[in-house]
Amino acid sequence: MWYLARDGLDRLIRLLAEQGYEVVGPTVRDGAIVLDHLDGLDDLPAGVREEQGPATYELQRTGDGRLFDWAHGPDSGKRYLFTPRELLSTISRNGSGTMQPEADPEDGKPFAFVGLRSCDLHAIAVQDRVFLELDPAYRRRRERAVFVGVNCAIPGGTCFCVSMGTGPRCTVGFDLALTELADGFALEVGTPRGEELRALLATREAAPAEVAEADAIAATAAERMGRALEVPDMPDLLYRNRLHPRWREVADLCLACANCTSVCPTCFCHDVVDGVSLSGDLATRTREWASCFSAEYSWAAGEVVRGSRASRYRQWLTHKFASWIDQFGVSGCVGCGRCITWCPVGIDVTEEIAAIRATDGEVEVVAR
Repeated sequence: MWYLARDGLDRLIRLLAEQGYEVVGPTVRDGAIVLDHLDGLDDLPAGVREEQGPATYELQRTGDGRLFDWAHGPDSGKRYLFTPRELLSTISRNGSGTMQPEADPEDGKPFAFVGLRSCDLHAIAVQDRVFLELDPAYRRRRERAVFVGVNCAIPGGTCFCVSMGTGPRCTVGFDLALTELADGFALEVGTPRGEELRALLATREAAPAEVAEADAIAATAAERMGRALEVPDMPDLLYRNRLHPRWREVADLCLACANCTSVCPTCFCHDVVDGVSLSGDLATRTREWASCFSAEYSWAAGEVVRGSRASRYRQWLTHKFASWIDQFGVSGCVGCGRCITWCPVGIDVTEEIAAIRATDGEVEVVAR
């Protein structure tokens, strides 16, 4: 483990920019901590805390200058690697009337992510299982990117990464990982690329007291989770409770607004949309984020397969915590809690699964 002075982080951000990266990290905008362009240390959310709960998110100013004493806002790396809207192909009609495919749009600068938490690094690893082999554009963005993680000190009120084995300390997916100490940062190197960057910074070996401080921060964060979830019997618990009455009860609250899938760092549902210009000279194919909470998303063989909100909520939750494991060998949930925080009616997935567990095997009686 290494020690990096506070101004060394500023140097790292500027170094990444000098090397041609688009540096992306946390900054305050519109009352939330969101990912955006960083020029230097001054863009980070200094002296900011979050208050998170079901349907609750509020920033608080402390003025203490701490940079990372918060959990996360609605953003994750998904928005940059698997973009909300992406042009896949363009075909134009030339002067002779022949249709001509145009070259794929070139990628911009590679991304350097600064400040992603362990849950979000795990989420990227989950999305890799979906896109890495099948999507060349995703693979290019992913393989060119640099990741500077930050170990959590103060989890949010809806976080349960300990239950999912995804935090609060960065263990995968980082080139460098920081722990904010009282007067600087403990720095861990995760890859050869990370070591190249570290060698260009003014670091020294961390003193035993600094290592102990970093370990204590991670241990304390693990004890301060806002939520907890029992997962040892997943996916069987949800599979055997397909007809549980809780699905209809939660559907009575659910607005099917898709907020949860939008903020989720692992959800990957999308549509492919074809468009034609009014002149008929240009056709485009675009991929756009979609949601399994939309009735039309289950359209198959001429009809909507999941017509009720209950069936769509069951599909989402069961896929996230059960069938995802069958598909990809890992849960689709990383315990970030965003779906709880940003649900307008405060639906809590940990409460829903706990309620099904408490009445395991109960079957809804449908009146004839």
